[in-house]
Amino acid sequence: MNTVGYFEIQSSYPPRELAFYKAIFGWTFVKEEFVPNEYYRIETNTIYGGLLKRPAALPPDGNGTNAFVCSVQVENFDRTADLIMQQGGQIAMPKFAIPGRCWQGYFLDPDHNVFGVFEVDEQAGRS
Repeated sequence: MNTVGYFEIQSSYPPRELAFYKAIFGWTFVKEEFVPNEYYRIETNTIYGGLLKRPAALPPDGNGTNAFVCSVQVENFDRTADLIMQQGGQIAMPKFAIPGRCWQGYFLDPDHNVFGVFEVDEQAGRS
């Protein structure tokens, strides 16, 4: 109990973010018809989520995140980071070690949503 069971991503232009996250993580998107806003169910191999048409204006660049940021565990941080950049993402915080645990970094999707990526590595940050 008390674990994250669902997540949502807002988008100014959903087709762009659907393509971005599908290319990076292989997620499947299913359009939902029962909601009053453009909405897609996200199916991953663990947790479910949703992607919706942004209901309000984007925050201006340079402001902090006004959201609950999620991090995605990947097999290879560097390969995933390269793919993110090829798909139009940006680095929000470069790769860094959480010593003895993982490599972590943060990115912006094409709509400037922040998300994290981490690769488990017990040798991270150890010489």
